[in-house]
Amino acid sequence: MAAGAVVTPAPGRIILFLGPSGSGKSSALANVEGRFAAICRVDRVAFAPDAAVVDQIAPWATLNEAIEIMTACGFSQPQLWVRRFAELSDGERFRARLARAIALQVHLGGEAPLLCDEFCTALHRRAAKAVSFNLRRLVTRLGLSMVVASCHDDVVSDLRPDMVVRLHGNGPCCVESTGFDGKRRPISFHRRLRIQKGGKRDYQAFAAMHYRATDELGFVDKVFVMREGREGELLGIIVYAHSPLELALRNKATEGRFSRHPQRVNRSLRIIRRLVMHPDVRGCGLGHRLVATTLPLVGTEYVECLATMGSFNPVFEKAGMQRIGKYALCPKRKAALDALRSLDVDPHGRAFPKLVARRPRVRAIVARVVHEWYTSTTGGGDARVARQSPQFLAQTFRGLVGAKPVYYLWHKKSAEKRTRAA
Repeated sequence: MAAGAVVTPAPGRIILFLGPSGSGKSSALANVEGRFAAICRVDRVAFAPDAAVVDQIAPWATLNEAIEIMTACGFSQPQLWVRRFAELSDGERFRARLARAIALQVHLGGEAPLLCDEFCTALHRRAAKAVSFNLRRLVTRLGLSMVVASCHDDVVSDLRPDMVVRLHGNGPCCVESTGFDGKRRPISFHRRLRIQKGGKRDYQAFAAMHYRATDELGFVDKVFVMREGREGELLGIIVYAHSPLELALRNKATEGRFSRHPQRVNRSLRIIRRLVMHPDVRGCGLGHRLVATTLPLVGTEYVECLATMGSFNPVFEKAGMQRIGKYALCPKRKAALDALRSLDVDPHGRAFPKLVARRPRVRAIVARVVHEWYTSTTGGGDARVARQSPQFLAQTFRGLVGAKPVYYLWHKKSAEKRTRAA
């Protein structure tokens, strides 16, 4: 019996064909493919040659939805998003194809599984583990169906497939039902990770990975790094700096304790200025571990954070910080909304994409906001905006005007009480 005939793809399930080169993995995938009328294969996903990759991953989805899928697939660097597909390395092409294939699977639905040959073969093995870990969570949460093939058995512990079919060339295949229980577990190499004191120089290795692409860190107080082993590669960094003298939501949360008290601010408050994880391990739950471990080491009564990412990533809440609220839109985006309203245009209305297409003034307002965001994060604003469809511009604009900085606050005494109560 062909190996592909022994598997039963289903929503929420991952089936792994595992074996050395020439053992029949590709034939097994072809057997599965032949059982479905319409099926998507990661290796056949195509990209237009003249457009940025990020604009093709999920043009029908919101910006946050596209970012979530790209991060899960290890394709989380904004610098890569703006490149054309031909400009990517083999490993980057695999991750881009995987992200687009998953986005298509979510968008189109259907009963056919998503097939992936040479799963993570072109990746650094740490990155392969991280992609496997994130893919397992995504498949479970979205109810996807996947059948993948690999010659590397190091992905098994993080991919946690429901079934492993071990192939041995001409010999019989061995089918293992793993009994996936759905429980969350940390990534397989978590015990090797170390969190240590660092310095401002360490940030140089991470500056280009941050979406703001700037080295302006303010008055830095403490820096901590996460690395693999005591002397291994840096995988994450968190920078604590002196806080601004006045913040409205801080005053609200602390009942004005720090208002007009600069000495008290400098003595009792610090702010998380940067949290950056290596692209290989983003989405694996290591960010909130870095935050939670280092908050008590800062040495102040309060630690605060302002993060746009708080709108779609609960990393700071998971680390024990209290979400206080959102700040208002920045003046330029608020002005854009006011300009659209003066034209009787509702950005959240069903007709908004059509108005972007038909009314030059509306498109100009929307394009300006999107262009400014591209320029400050990934670059290439002029060319990218010019190529984008009205639908995509409208969706991106909606995501940007909805992305407001979230204010978080951590109180040492309150955290200690929660720890004792637990």
